[in-house]
Amino acid sequence: MAEPKIATVRLRIFGRVQGVGYRAWAAQKAKKLGLVGWVRNLTDGSVECTAQGPKEAIELLVGACQAGPPLARVMQVDSREISESETFASFQQRPTADPP
Repeated sequence: MAEPKIATVRLRIFGRVQGVGYRAWAAQKAKKLGLVGWVRNLTDGSVECTAQGPKEAIELLVGACQAGPPLARVMQVDSREISESETFASFQQRPTADPP
């Protein structure tokens, strides 16, 4: 059986996604799917997530992120595959990013 294709994606989630437990929820989802990476709030009110793992698991995470936790109101999820040289040991919830 072939090794699953490993991918790294960067997600940007827009809507009411801060102050509703979105980061903790996304980290828990990603861990359950066996993904590694991180999630953090951005100062513009969106959430950013980098996830690495089998493509099938990534697709499940993207689908879940479009719904979000019960209190969230997701308006849009932008997803793009990236070439990430960093490898992650686990999935982490990071603090809010500093403004540019």
